[in-house]
Amino acid sequence: MNISLRALEPDDLDFLYNIENDIEHWDIGNTTMPYSRDFLQQYILTSTGDIYIDKQVRLIITCNDDTVGIVDLSSFDPKNQRAEVGIIVKKEWQNKDVATEALHILYNYCRNVIHLHSLYAIIPEDNTVSLKLFQKCHFDITGKLKDWLYNGRSYRNAFILQKFT
Repeated sequence: MNISLRALEPDDLDFLYNIENDIEHWDIGNTTMPYSRDFLQQYILTSTGDIYIDKQVRLIITCNDDTVGIVDLSSFDPKNQRAEVGIIVKKEWQNKDVATEALHILYNYCRNVIHLHSLYAIIPEDNTVSLKLFQKCHFDITGKLKDWLYNGRSYRNAFILQKFT
């Protein structure tokens, strides 16, 4: 399998639209309403791809030139050289080590190119698949966040996981 990360392209609009508007993922992030195609197209066109300017970087995960997922660095803190990591892989590509390899590539980029000191992820306590993925990639659980995520009905606990470069 040939996994790689690349910058967003205008052709990624439909993929990004489907990911961002999948309400299954909304309770993990801060999304509370659908994104329009126009908004996402403007995001793609105006994103510089420079974490120091945009304070985030969104990269497409490819496997043999097929778009299979997306990985984000967000909440970039240049003073403390850290960023939050998020990842989504298409269902048909899950359990094939795509996410593991993508996180490994991202880690090397963060360490060797943008020189971050630490990466972190906030993962719901009941998301055992993501917890296993990040622990497999040597992220350590360093804290528990009580009542951290609200789904409109109830609060859920989350773990914060960290990896130092």
